[in-house]
Amino acid sequence: MTTILDVLEKGTSFLEKKGIAEPRLNMELMVAYELRIKRMDLYLRFDQPLEKAALASLREKLKKRSEHVPIQHINQVVHFGNHEFHCDHRALIPRPETEELVDLVKKQLFTKPARILDVGCGSGVLGLTLLKDLGTDCEQLILADLSTDALSLCEQNRDALGVEATLVESNLFSSITGTFDLIVANLPYIAESEREKLEPEVLHDPEMALFSGPDGLDLLRLFCAECHAFLNTGGIVALEVGYDQGGIVAEYLRNAGLTEVSIGNDLNGIPRFPLAQKA
Repeated sequence: MTTILDVLEKGTSFLEKKGIAEPRLNMELMVAYELRIKRMDLYLRFDQPLEKAALASLREKLKKRSEHVPIQHINQVVHFGNHEFHCDHRALIPRPETEELVDLVKKQLFTKPARILDVGCGSGVLGLTLLKDLGTDCEQLILADLSTDALSLCEQNRDALGVEATLVESNLFSSITGTFDLIVANLPYIAESEREKLEPEVLHDPEMALFSGPDGLDLLRLFCAECHAFLNTGGIVALEVGYDQGGIVAEYLRNAGLTEVSIGNDLNGIPRFPLAQKA
């Protein structure tokens, strides 16, 4: 008889030997999701035996995780804000910093109910979370991405949340019409030269969601140059950028004619969130 505790201990030891960070946490997340229970409930069920089907499924998941497949892709779910989203190879795995951007945006003063545009939406977590959290303060949400794979995942998440949002296949603003009270974006910002330094898990994300030219700023330069025309008067633009790009991108926004430019810090004190307004 193999119990939950047996699986946790053996799996943790195996992942540790394979060099996986936080092996115990990974095992707890896999087992809890397999059993459809909360992770903390595992501690109340250590002696519970596992059925053969569950053990077989966990063995397969354990193999994938030992090969550095991200836990989010294995469980195909990620928790972002107060919501649960489907997550797989079609789009970037949402990072905790993006949740901080959501909190920062909700504190900004912009016209409400607002027309909101999420550029490079990926799985949709940024725009959809704002839509859910703002409620009636959001009049319309447009989710735009160049990747049809990402848009299919975004559509899946939109439908699962039961909300209304329009999906547009667009290279930045190329297929966007109208103007907005809030434009948000978490665009690719990793330099090609950083590729070899990335963790193996990161490279399971789509390349087009990670890399943006030799310095990582190609898309951000274009975005900043074009966003002014798509903002209403008093409209806000809010971005997430790399750890050393905040000041550079803020200058791009100033050069584009935007005002009230500032940079919000993440929880580690890194200036990661450039914000600006159309006067």
